[in-house]
Amino acid sequence: MKLHYFLIPLGIIAITALAIEVYQANSAPLPQGFPSPTSAGVIEVKTYPAYRAATYTYKGELSKAANQAFYPLYQHISSNEIPMTAPVETRYPTTTLTEVEDTGLAKVSFLYRSKDTSTKTIADEIVIEDIPSMTVVSLGCQGSYSYDSYQKGLAQLKEWLNRHQNYQVTDSPRRFFYDGPYVPDALKRSEIQIPIQKTVTSQP
Repeated sequence: MKLHYFLIPLGIIAITALAIEVYQANSAPLPQGFPSPTSAGVIEVKTYPAYRAATYTYKGELSKAANQAFYPLYQHISSNEIPMTAPVETRYPTTTLTEVEDTGLAKVSFLYRSKDTSTKTIADEIVIEDIPSMTVVSLGCQGSYSYDSYQKGLAQLKEWLNRHQNYQVTDSPRRFFYDGPYVPDALKRSEIQIPIQKTVTSQP
């Protein structure tokens, strides 16, 4: 077999690896003090510092929450000259932990790079929030940002919690979206998270 038949697949691998590096290098920076994204397929416990966010509340089909909120949030950071930060956060209803829900209330946020970031103008539909520090159990994901993938990832985290009874849920689940629409679905990175805390055991 001729050498070029071996070189073709190697070239495809090299191009794919380069594309991944380019997409990741072009991603917006994390907020100050944020841990790195969890690797795809890995479940880990992480702690996040307090942060400031601009939040848009959406009601309707949960699969459309991030897309519907993107424009008003982008207008907010553009008009206030606030640099883009990754990830974009979507907080889903707590009831999605116990029921299969396709509609409801979701909060979508652009995270500020620093807690000290201030704004000049705030549209009526945008709320500025200071989110306290928290501990989460996080599943790293790579692939489509579909709502179906959120539900499947959430099921994995619920199984993890069933195996780790020393943790309890403290708040609604969320998803971090790290890459923009220019990134192919197969390369998109995200995390699905549930805020938790260790259960307090009574002393004998």
